[in-house]
Amino acid sequence: MITVALSKGKLLGPALALFKRAGYTSDSLSSGSRHLVFRCPEVDTTLMIVRPSDVPTYVEYGAADVGVVGKDILLEQDRDVYEPLDLKIGACRISVAALQGQGLRDRLSSKIRVATKYPNITERFFNQKGIPVEIIKLYGSIELAPLVGLADRIVDLVSSGQTLKAHHLIEIEVIAESTARLIVNRASLKMKHERIIDLMNRLKENRQPHLNVTNARSKTVGRRRGRP
Repeated sequence: MITVALSKGKLLGPALALFKRAGYTSDSLSSGSRHLVFRCPEVDTTLMIVRPSDVPTYVEYGAADVGVVGKDILLEQDRDVYEPLDLKIGACRISVAALQGQGLRDRLSSKIRVATKYPNITERFFNQKGIPVEIIKLYGSIELAPLVGLADRIVDLVSSGQTLKAHHLIEIEVIAESTARLIVNRASLKMKHERIIDLMNRLKENRQPHLNVTNARSKTVGRRRGRP
């Protein structure tokens, strides 16, 4: 049997739909279920639902053979796992944003305060640009930070951009695009090679092409407004 760790939240519905198309089904399998473990006896597989940030941990330490998690989590955590497949679901982008009208107001002589739940991604990004930053880690409502003067910028996931717009924020620059990825435990890939390769092939055959999440406006935002 192989065990698959799926991410709770926005990725769960699309991930379950993909696995069902690939033949991994269970009588109780649904995103609305309160169960955390689903057995798919016909394919000798167990699906378990865990917090997104915990998926790489379950896979790295072998509690799950395979996992489905956003690229944003992988970039932030840098776990020791294989990442063989882009599942093309959950498309979004990791972006820098600021209050409207403040996109060009860089304080290069002093640190820029940036609120985010991605401190490692944020630090790498600004370090590469040579911009000193003070990172404030938050766990929710990141877009509130500039409104109350807690931060000059935020780094957060953006999909449609409507949440930013509702809080009078604009994207300054896209750091990276993110989609759900299949990750694999290194030992499991050797010990359960045929089963995992079969799973990968099924998912690859049943995934659907996704639109490029960086639309024309966000592609040019950095060029129009300068450095974040």
